[in-house]
Amino acid sequence: MIKKQIILFSLLFPALHFSQKNDSLKPGITTSISFTIENRTTEAKNYDLSVESSSPFITPILKSGSISLTAKESKIYIVPLKIAAEAPQGKYSVIVNGKDHSTKEKLVYTSELIIFGNRKISLTTLDYPEFVKAGEKITSTFLLKNNGNISENLILESKNAIVDHPPKLMLSAGESKIISVIRKTSVDLGKNEYQNVNLTVYSDGNFSQNQTAYSTTKIISVKPVEDDIYYRVPVSASMSFIGMENRGSYEDGFQGELYGKGSIDQENKNLVEFRAITKNPVAFNSFTRYEEYFANYKRKNLWVHLGDKNYSSSFLTEYARYGRGGEIQIDLKKISFGGFYNHPRFFRDIKDEFNMYSKLKITKESEVTAGYLLKIPRTESPEINFTNLRLDSNAHLPYIAAKFKLNKNIELSGETSYSKTEKTDGNAFMVQTAANFEKIKGNALYMRASPEYAGYFNNTSTFNGSLQYQLSKRINVMANYVQDAKNFQRDTLFLAAPYRKFLQYGIQYKYAKYGNLLLSNGSQRYQDRLMPREFDYKENFFRATIDQQIGIFQINLETQLGKTKNYLTGFSGNSSFYTANIGFEKFKTSFNIYGSYALTSRYQLQNQKQVYYGVRILSRFSDKTHFSLFYQNNYMPEDYYSDRNLFELNFHRQIFPGHEFDLSTRYNLQRGELGNKDFMFSLRYTVKMNLPSQKIADYTTLSGNIKNLGVKKTDGIRLAMGNHLTITDKRGNYIFKNVIPGEYVLEIDRSTTEMNDIPDINLPASLILNEQENFFNFGLTTAANIHGRIEYTETESKSAFAQLTIQKVKKKIENLVIEATNGNQTYRKIAVIGEHFDFTYLRPGNWKVKVYRNGLDKKFKIPIDQYEFELKPNEIKNIIFSVIKQSSEIKYQQESIRVTYNENRKQK
Repeated sequence: MIKKQIILFSLLFPALHFSQKNDSLKPGITTSISFTIENRTTEAKNYDLSVESSSPFITPILKSGSISLTAKESKIYIVPLKIAAEAPQGKYSVIVNGKDHSTKEKLVYTSELIIFGNRKISLTTLDYPEFVKAGEKITSTFLLKNNGNISENLILESKNAIVDHPPKLMLSAGESKIISVIRKTSVDLGKNEYQNVNLTVYSDGNFSQNQTAYSTTKIISVKPVEDDIYYRVPVSASMSFIGMENRGSYEDGFQGELYGKGSIDQENKNLVEFRAITKNPVAFNSFTRYEEYFANYKRKNLWVHLGDKNYSSSFLTEYARYGRGGEIQIDLKKISFGGFYNHPRFFRDIKDEFNMYSKLKITKESEVTAGYLLKIPRTESPEINFTNLRLDSNAHLPYIAAKFKLNKNIELSGETSYSKTEKTDGNAFMVQTAANFEKIKGNALYMRASPEYAGYFNNTSTFNGSLQYQLSKRINVMANYVQDAKNFQRDTLFLAAPYRKFLQYGIQYKYAKYGNLLLSNGSQRYQDRLMPREFDYKENFFRATIDQQIGIFQINLETQLGKTKNYLTGFSGNSSFYTANIGFEKFKTSFNIYGSYALTSRYQLQNQKQVYYGVRILSRFSDKTHFSLFYQNNYMPEDYYSDRNLFELNFHRQIFPGHEFDLSTRYNLQRGELGNKDFMFSLRYTVKMNLPSQKIADYTTLSGNIKNLGVKKTDGIRLAMGNHLTITDKRGNYIFKNVIPGEYVLEIDRSTTEMNDIPDINLPASLILNEQENFFNFGLTTAANIHGRIEYTETESKSAFAQLTIQKVKKKIENLVIEATNGNQTYRKIAVIGEHFDFTYLRPGNWKVKVYRNGLDKKFKIPIDQYEFELKPNEIKNIIFSVIKQSSEIKYQQESIRVTYNENRKQK
C-alpha cells in the first residue's frame, strides 16, 4: 500500500503543479501532464476519452480511457507522455477529446508544453592512416553528429589541411556526417616525421564553443637525406663572366669566388669563415666584386682574422679603413684585449697601421676602452697628397672610449683622443647620448677635431640630433638636425657624398589605421665636395607627406615648396618638388612606380624643370626562380658621387639542388658622371657544396630473419629502409650494409609477397640504428578477417500497468561506430543498423570488437556491446550485434482520483 502511495504522489505532484499551464521540458524524457475534467451539470456523466498530440515526437502512452463524474464533480485525468530525444525545440499541444456515453456530448481540453532547445555536437576521429609516404595525401575521417534537438549551422575548418566539404554545413537534429580532411605531404621531405591533421567545428555565430579532433600520421621520406658520418661546412664556389662598356672601351673576363661559413665541429665550438675573389676583369664598379681574400676563426673567447676587411680602431682615430692585414680579439669576460695590423688598399697616404686595445666591462651595458694606434705614412712619393692633411712622420694616437647605461632610459658614450707626429700635435673628442622615455625619445652626437689632428677626422666639427615627442596616440612632434663633417680621411674607392647641413621639424598625424600625414618645415645646405662644383645652395622649405594604404596599394605623396639661394650662380629663386610613389603586390610580384616633377633654382639655371620617373618589379615565380627589373630615367645631381643604375635586369634560377645560375645586365651612370652611360652584364654559375670537416660516426649494419609462420615462401622478399634496399635469401635472412646510424623506417614490398600475407608485427616499423651491429627479426603469416552484422528487433513486455504501444512510423536510420583493436592497431567503421560490416587484412592474435552507441536513443538496447576472441591465420570470424527496441512503460494508480471543493459561507 505504501509503495502505491509513493507512486501516486510522484505522478500527482507534477500534475497538480503544472496542470493547465505551459510546461517547459527537455527532450528524451518520459513525463506526464494533467487535465481537470469537470461535470458542470446536475446529472452523472460517463465519458470516453482519447488523447492526441500536435507532433509525432510527442507520444501519449495512454491514448484512450474513460471517466465517470457525478453531478458538479471534478477529477484530475493524468496523461503520461514520451518525448523523443530528437523532438525539435518549440511549442506543442496535447489534446484530450471526450464523448458522453448517452448524449454524445463532446468536450475538448488542450494543454500546451514547450520543449527546451538542447545543443550537443560531438566530433570523433574515425579513421586515419598510421603511415603514408612523402608526396602522398593524408586522408583522415571524422564523425560529426548533432546529438541535440536543434538544427545547427556549422562551420568546418582546418588549420593545416583541406576539408573535403563546403565550409558551411546544416546538420539537422540527430543527423550525422562523415567529414574527410586531406593534407598533402611534400615529396621533398628529407626526414621521417609525424604530421597532424585537425578539424575544428563550431556553430555559426558561436565561435567560443568549438570542438577540435586530431589525428597523427607518420610520414616516410621517399627522398631521405640520411645523417652523414662527417660533419660538413657549407661552401659555395662560383664563376662569373663579366663584360663592361667603360667610357667607350669594352672589357670582359672571368672572375671566380670561393666562400664558406660555418662550424667545423659537431659541438659548434669552432666557427670559420673564408672568401677568395679573384681580380676584377673590368674597371671597378660598385655593382661588381673587387678582389678580396680573407679567413677568420672564432672560438668561445677568441677571434682571429687574416686578410682583407674594413679595419677600425675607434670613431675618431680610424673609423673605417679597408685593407689587408690581420686582427685578433681575446675576451676574458670582464676584460678583453686585441689589436690589428692593416695595409690600406684604397688610401695612398698611409702605408701601414698598427692598433692595440684593452676593454674593461663594468656592467652588461657599460664599458671603457683604452687603445693606441700607430700610422706609418708613405714616403716614396712625397709630392703627392691625396687628402687635406699629410702626415710628416709616424703618427701616434692614444685614445679612450667609454659607454655607460645610466639607467633604463638614458645611455651616454664618448671618446677622446690625442695625436702626435714629429711636427704637429692635435686632439679630438666625441660625445653621444640617447634617451628613450614613454613619451619622448631623442639622441644627439657632437664631435670636434683640431686642425692638426691625425685621426680619421681633422679640422672639423659635426652635430647630429633628433627628438620625438608623442602628444597622443595619433600625434607626434619631431625634429632632426644633421651637420656633416667637412674633413675626413675617406678611402678613395668611392667619391664623397656632398656636404650637408640639414634641419627639419614638424608634426605627424596618424589619421587612420593605415594612413599618416607629416607636415614639416626646415632648411638645408648642400655643397659639392668635388671641383668644379655642380651645386652649392641653401634652401628653406615646407614639406607635406601622405602615406596611405588603400587595399593592396601603398601610396606615398610628397610636396615640397622652398626658397633657394644659389651660391654657385648668385641668384635666388623658388624650388618645388611633387613626388608620387605607388607600390602593390599581386601574383607573387611586387610593383613600385615612382614619379617626380621639380621646378628648381638649385643648379645652373633658374626655374629649371626636371622630371624623374621609374619602376621596380620583383617577381618570385617559384622557390627556385625569381626575377627583378628596375628602370629610372635619371638622378638628381646630388647623387652623382655614387654609381647609379638607370636600367637593371636580374634573373636567378636554381637548376637543381646545389646548382644556381644568375644573369645580370644594367645601364648605369658611374660615380662622377652626369650624362655618359655605361653598359655592364654578368653571367654567374654557382655550386653549393658541403665539405667534410670532422668524422662523427661509423657505418653500421642491420640484419635479421623473416620467420615462416605458415606462408608459401619467405625468400625473395624485398625490404626497404630509407635509400637502402635488400632481398631475403632462401632462409628468409636479410642484411643492410654501410648504413649511417640514425632513425629509419623499415618497409616490406607487398608486391613480393602473397596477396594475403601479413607480418606478425606492425610494418612499416621505426628503428633506431646505433654504431654497433643491429638485429631485427619478424615473422610472416596469413591475414584474418572479421565479418559482422547489426541486427534490429522490437519486443513487447507485458505488465499489470499501462504500457507504451509501438507506433508504426517510418523507421529512422541509425548509425553505430564499430571499433576493432588488438592493442597496437585500431580500426573504426560506421555501421548501419540492419546491415553488414567487415574488417579485412587483420593480423592473427587477440582482438576486441566493440560497438559505440554514437548517440543512439536510450530506448534502444545493445545486450552485448563487445566481443573478445583470438583470430587464427586465414580465419574469417563472424559476429552479430543485436539492437533491441524496448517498450517504455509507466506504472500508475488504477483508482480514480476524486477532487472536491469546500465552500465556507459566512452567516450573518
